[in-house]
Amino acid sequence: MTQAAAYSPTVVQWREDLVRALADFRGRLTPDAPLGPRTWFRVGGKAELLVQPADARDLALALRHIPLEVPVRVLGACSNTIIRDGGIDGVVIRLGRGFSEIAHDGNGLIAGAACLDMTVAEHAATCGLSGMEFLAGIPGAVGGAVSMNAGAYGSDISTILDWVEIVTRDGEPLRLPGGALKFSYRHALVPQGAVVVRARLCGQPSAMPVIRERIAQIRAAREAAQPVRARTGGSTFRNPDPATSDRKAWELIDAAGCRGLTIGGAQVSEKHCNFLLNTGTATAAELEELGETVRRRVREHTGVTLEWEIRRIGRPLRKDEPS
Repeated sequence: MTQAAAYSPTVVQWREDLVRALADFRGRLTPDAPLGPRTWFRVGGKAELLVQPADARDLALALRHIPLEVPVRVLGACSNTIIRDGGIDGVVIRLGRGFSEIAHDGNGLIAGAACLDMTVAEHAATCGLSGMEFLAGIPGAVGGAVSMNAGAYGSDISTILDWVEIVTRDGEPLRLPGGALKFSYRHALVPQGAVVVRARLCGQPSAMPVIRERIAQIRAAREAAQPVRARTGGSTFRNPDPATSDRKAWELIDAAGCRGLTIGGAQVSEKHCNFLLNTGTATAAELEELGETVRRRVREHTGVTLEWEIRRIGRPLRKDEPS
């Protein structure tokens, strides 16, 4: 690990030091990389340094050389993320093609962290493995799905995960059994600073036509109920604990009169009011403000405090920064 006891460099200094240290890095290093175009919302600022490793060995090399004082953030498909307008300080890691392989492995699949959930569901169907159909309803990738115990249509990652391989913050590869992640609702206990690189997902043998029909049903239901073709980020708020409320988040939002509510270019979806939309001109600040406005109105109307499901990361735009 390249760090010193009193290492407090400027952005330019640590970036230059890191680039020199990564002379054998085979991926891409991009200073001041725009992140907004990489997100489903199409909003957000820049990364001080975007690191795109070629494979797990490349990732380990980068993590070993990034000083511990420099923050590291991993981005996946960015389907459930608002990146704030000021961007993300430190290093942003984005996994790409070298992490997108899928292999049939007996009664399961071994999938790279960058594999899209829908692709995994389709591959499982081709292999005659059921139990992964719910992934067709999750707009993300395997790494994020494991990290947040993503779920939909009555199932979640905790029910199918055999093991996960990670690279720790100090650059060491490690395989963990699924039970080690201590899954709870939309949460997994991945070691701090670690990056998921691939996972083994278990299925059960079944007839391919039956699996494909279930996937088609899930896709049709999602298309009918959600604004899937809009600039959105998936479900905005978690459903409340049943002990707190027997209504789902969208029902509480609707009851509070927030369907269609707008702030600037941000809007609560008319089709499914637990979805926020960028109608074309929204900023991250407007999306976040709209979400907080919804939370406040729901709390005032029902007494229930909704919890964000969408990640909000980075920092707000400073007044002296160009927009």
